[in-house]
Amino acid sequence: MVATVTEDQVLFRPRRVVWMCTPLAVVLLAVFVTVAMLLRDSDTGVIFQASDQVAMIGIGILLAGATMLFTRPRVRADTEGIEVRNVFTTRRFSWAEVLSVSFPDGASFARLELPDDEYYSVVAVQAVDRERAVLAVRTLRRLHKQARGE
Repeated sequence: MVATVTEDQVLFRPRRVVWMCTPLAVVLLAVFVTVAMLLRDSDTGVIFQASDQVAMIGIGILLAGATMLFTRPRVRADTEGIEVRNVFTTRRFSWAEVLSVSFPDGASFARLELPDDEYYSVVAVQAVDRERAVLAVRTLRRLHKQARGE
């Protein structure tokens, strides 16, 4: 989860999600390819064409790709600010915009507390990563504190 790029820049990625999503994507793709290969040999009375087989493989590729999207989250932080890449969006905040880095009890992800009672989820720092999540939050808090001069 933690990879130090320089002394003042850090990169965090979830770990257990990658362990779960990668084999799941492989299994999904294997199942759909296997079903596609067996389609023409079934005695159901339905006539399957090569296009049906290609479509089944295509569906498997789409589902495997969608599963791998959950491995995308990343957070990159330095003394200037923090860049949070969640599943579909990427957003950069300067440390001046961030009130605090928190991990509320019972939450699945860390979050950035913003002004006006808003927050932004940091999906890359997940509760299932346990000690790594604690290290990530402590490191992000340290960078936040340094940037604010506290």
